[in-house]
Amino acid sequence: MAIPDAGAAVYSNIATSGLTGNAPSTLKVTVDIKHSWSGDLVIDLVAPDGSTYRLKNSSNSSTPNVNTTYTVNASTEAANGTWRLKVQDVYSQDTGYIDVWKLTF
Repeated sequence: MAIPDAGAAVYSNIATSGLTGNAPSTLKVTVDIKHSWSGDLVIDLVAPDGSTYRLKNSSNSSTPNVNTTYTVNASTEAANGTWRLKVQDVYSQDTGYIDVWKLTF
């Protein structure tokens, strides 16, 4: 999924079902984003109820790509539903795309 340069946020969805109870306090969010200037990116996890968890703020980092696993305390969120990765490029001149992401409950 392409990330517009200095544009609107994009969302990539993962729908979960068949899980019981709430998400864990150690929900793992693995993100692989190809981008020429990772400091441009703001990344959030959006829970099924719309709650937002900041994974990464923009920075001055010129390092390309974001390939990491974040840990989120999502224990107040229902495990089942549509989880969204929200990514926004907040500065101009660099481009990229969401390659893959996953949740580990």
